[in-house]
Amino acid sequence: MSKDKETNHLLPHYYADLVEAGCDEAGRGCLAGSVYAAAVILPSNYDNPLLNDSKKLSEKRRRELRDIIVSDAVAWAVGVVTPEEIDKINILKASFLAMHRALDQLKVRPEAVIVDGNRFTPYRDLPYTTIVKGDGKYQAIAAASILAKTFRDEYMDHLAEEYPYYDWQKNKGYPTKAHREGIRLHGTTLYHRMSYNLMGDGQLELQFD
Repeated sequence: MSKDKETNHLLPHYYADLVEAGCDEAGRGCLAGSVYAAAVILPSNYDNPLLNDSKKLSEKRRRELRDIIVSDAVAWAVGVVTPEEIDKINILKASFLAMHRALDQLKVRPEAVIVDGNRFTPYRDLPYTTIVKGDGKYQAIAAASILAKTFRDEYMDHLAEEYPYYDWQKNKGYPTKAHREGIRLHGTTLYHRMSYNLMGDGQLELQFD
């Protein structure tokens, strides 16, 4: 069964009377590459029943929905934090910084922010709400998850052409056996997060987000 058949109807908004931006990130658990985040403001009456958590969509459907989101959104933006920055400030702070950078770029100023997860660093003086599994509950967060995921995947595909030893075109930088074998045989790159446990030491591999 295709992943896309798991879609469900998501809620249109959390803050009924405010211009609301949904935020999500991609790449937190990766051993290599930048972390990406997106911020999306959808029209107040927007309703797209195909929107869902990007992890529950096929790559083809994610790419299709990205084009729709970019076309339909009142405003959208993507923020990036580099591996060097991640190593300096830690991945949690880097994820929030990527979201802030995305929010900074929005051409329409939001009046509130909703964020996937359970933690967030306040953005300016805006009210915000963190929502566990929010990318499967609210359309703006789902839209942000799709943008963050697709733009980051394309970035890792590009890096894979330059560094073919780590299977990045498949694992997108996540800790798989092939990725770690590449590190063992060829060492690290400028894009590896040196603050991470790159070789795993027997730890369980993380699932892709």
